[in-house]
Amino acid sequence: MKKELKSIALGSIALASLALATSCETKPAESNLTKSGLDPAAFDTTICVAYNYETKAFEADAENAKAVGLYTLTNANGMEVCITNYGGRIVSIMVPDKEGKFVDVAAGFDKVENYFPWNYATDYGSSVGRYANRIDGGQYVCGADTIVLDKNNDDHACLHGGFTGWQHKVYDVAEQTENTLTLHIATKGGEDNKFNGDVDVFVKFELTENNEIAISYDGTVSEETILNMTNHTYFNLSGDFNNTIHESVLYVNADNYTPADEFYIPTGEIRPVAGTVFDFRTPKKIGLNFPDNDPELVAAGGGYDHNWCLNTACDETQIAVTLSDPRSGIKMDVYTNEPGIQCYTANFQDGSCPGKNGINYPYQCAICLESQKYPDSPNKYTWEGWGEKTNPFVSPEKPYHSYCKYAFSVEK
Repeated sequence: MKKELKSIALGSIALASLALATSCETKPAESNLTKSGLDPAAFDTTICVAYNYETKAFEADAENAKAVGLYTLTNANGMEVCITNYGGRIVSIMVPDKEGKFVDVAAGFDKVENYFPWNYATDYGSSVGRYANRIDGGQYVCGADTIVLDKNNDDHACLHGGFTGWQHKVYDVAEQTENTLTLHIATKGGEDNKFNGDVDVFVKFELTENNEIAISYDGTVSEETILNMTNHTYFNLSGDFNNTIHESVLYVNADNYTPADEFYIPTGEIRPVAGTVFDFRTPKKIGLNFPDNDPELVAAGGGYDHNWCLNTACDETQIAVTLSDPRSGIKMDVYTNEPGIQCYTANFQDGSCPGKNGINYPYQCAICLESQKYPDSPNKYTWEGWGEKTNPFVSPEKPYHSYCKYAFSVEK
């Protein structure tokens, strides 16, 4: 979905030390670990991430620090999902493969400090807001006002909510049960990377007995503004992130996609997938066309980083995407009430991020499937072919609701 940045220096070891309330010197007892091998103590800290516009660096804000933890959801089938409220991030997803072995299919870190942007500025597993994807020029018009935002994407666009988008916020835990976790975030207009209007959002994760992860986003606002959230999990259904996702099989229920310019901004055209490398209406291996050196794929880092216009008409009961991997037999169907889905094939992973299980995540080791309004929809939703379904504006009379479900099963 974006160019992942390498480590961002704070210029002060003290700030990093302040951010961390815990680090484990000794190996934790096996009984304390989650099924995915995570130690909850490695996520027990307090933090507030701020951005210093003068130094152009991220900082730890001790005065506004909030508590962070790791939360585990389970079901009767033995499936496990671990989530941290730092960024509302899915850290691990343990699902059974065709042999009945449980494997982790989500990229992430095994300690919370690695998620901090001065260490590794990634979006792994995060609940992205206020606005997922890019806003051209970092601005939009709302009523009579032009709202000017952070331009954190090569100075061309506001990406994923700006420098301190919600992937870098600590969500409050509103409610937890054995198989649900509801997170809450409330931010003020102007202070929230310069977006207008106060917003109040709940994100609910539910692990069902059918091995589904259902995510609901519900928000209210004080005035007309924009909201467009998504989940940014990096999936590898082979269960081994040493593998690329080239052999994974993808189906996308879409006749059209939105081509983008050299800065990953949609041109505004709605283009048919027929006869292009973007045609996944018949399932095929993700990497099948990578050797073709298609100019649009080359421009995106050698793979996909594009929005597909779903045929589902915002009907969350219809399959939008199916991802499967013959190596593990694991299949995942994606359902959403959103009009688009961004498929991003981790084109900017380079082995510099020390992921779980001692794996430094390599190039194209995963795929993100992000349900969303089309990129730059605040500026283009009225354009021909886009339509009201892509309208990201909400108001006190028109609250925000978005839904996405990842349903896991096994093909033997």
